[in-house]
Amino acid sequence: MSWGQEQQGYPSGYQQGYGYGYGAYQQPQYVQQQYVDYGQPVAVEEPAEETVEEPPSSPAKPAGRDRYFDTLRAVALIRVVTYHTFGWAWCGMVFPSMGIMFGLAGTLMAKSLERPAPKVVRSRLRRLLPPFWFWGFFVVLAMLVHGWMPHWEIVYWIVPFGDPPGNRWGVQAWEILWYLRTYLWFVLLSPLLLKAFRLAPVPVLFLSLAPILVLDFVWSGPEGRLGNEMWDFSTYLFCWILGFAHRDGVLQRMRPALVVVLSFAAIGYGGWYAFTHQGEVGTYDLDEIPLAQAFWSAGFVMLLMWAKAYFGIDFAWLTRFRRLDRVVTVFNARAVTIYLWHEIALILAVPLIDQFWNVPAFEKYLPLESQWFMFGIGWVLIAVFVLTCGWVEDVAARKKPRLIP
Repeated sequence: MSWGQEQQGYPSGYQQGYGYGYGAYQQPQYVQQQYVDYGQPVAVEEPAEETVEEPPSSPAKPAGRDRYFDTLRAVALIRVVTYHTFGWAWCGMVFPSMGIMFGLAGTLMAKSLERPAPKVVRSRLRRLLPPFWFWGFFVVLAMLVHGWMPHWEIVYWIVPFGDPPGNRWGVQAWEILWYLRTYLWFVLLSPLLLKAFRLAPVPVLFLSLAPILVLDFVWSGPEGRLGNEMWDFSTYLFCWILGFAHRDGVLQRMRPALVVVLSFAAIGYGGWYAFTHQGEVGTYDLDEIPLAQAFWSAGFVMLLMWAKAYFGIDFAWLTRFRRLDRVVTVFNARAVTIYLWHEIALILAVPLIDQFWNVPAFEKYLPLESQWFMFGIGWVLIAVFVLTCGWVEDVAARKKPRLIP
C-alpha cells in the first residue's frame, strides 16, 4: 500500500514494516522490521570496518571486529529475508531482528560519538545515502516506466526523512525503507539522546519506553509521514538507548537477577499483549502490534547485550571456522546492500521460477511450487546483487571497490 494508506488494526496514520509470504505472490501489507526487523527485519547497519569495543570497565582486549555482534547482525539479516519469504508470524518472537539491529547500531553510534558529533553524523550520512541513491535510481525509474507521476515529495528519495512516495507497482520494493528512515532519525538525534542518557543513564533507559505507551494508550499521533515516524521511532527507542547502555558499561554494572527479571517481564508483557490483541489485527505478528514489538524486543535485546557485557562473550572461536567466519564478514560488509536488494531479489525470483516450468526436466525434478525453492533462488539473486552492487558501499566508505569484501 502507499504511504498514505492505513494498515488494518493500526492507529490512524501508522505504517510500519510488513510481513507476508510469497506463496501466493500477493502483496498485503517492520521492516518494520520493521526492518525491519526492519525485519526486518534486516538491515542498514554500522560501517563494516568499525570496531565494537567493550565498555570502559571491561578488561582491555586487542582491537578487532567483535564477532558476537557481527554474528547477531548476520543472523538478523537472514531472519529478515526468511520472514519476507515465508511470512511466519513467529519469526519475530524467535529472533526480533529489527530490535537487535537498532541495538547494535546504538552501541556503535555511542562509540563513534567519542569524536565530534557533526563529523560522525556526516560520516553516517555519507555511508548510508550513496547505496540508497544507487538502489533508488532503479526503483524510481521502474515506477516511472509503469506510470508513476512524482510530485515535490520525490525529495524523500534524496534524503529519506520521511517515507518516499511511489506507486503500487513498486510498493513491495520500497516499503522496507521505513527502517532507513528510522535509522536516519536516530543518527541525527543521537548526540542529544546520548547527552540525556549520560545525565541519568538508568532513568532515561527505562523512560525510553514511555513514548510507545503514550502513542498506544493516550494519543495515536498525527496522520501521514510524521505519525509513521513517531510510531517507528518510539517502537525501537529503547533498543537504541540500550546500545548506549552497553557501550557505557551500564548493563555490566546492573545486578544479574534484576536484568533477568526485567527482561523476562518485558518479554512476557510483549507476548501477552501480542496474543491478547491478535483479534484486532488478525495475527500475533509483532510487526503488526507496535507495543508488543517494543516490549518483546526490549527484553530480548537487553538479555543479549547484558550477557555480552557480563560474560565477555566475543565469539572469538568463530575465526577457527574460516568459511563460516567469511560468510559473517561478507554479511556485515554488505549489510546495506543485502537489506536494500533482498526484496527485489524475492520479487525477481517469481518470474524466474515461472520460466523454469517451461523446461520439462526442471518441471519434473525441481520443487518449483515450494517456497523453500524460492527461498534458495532468492539467496542466489541476493548474492548476484552483492557482487554487482555491493561495491557502492565501498565507495561510500571511501575504500577501494571490491566484488567480495
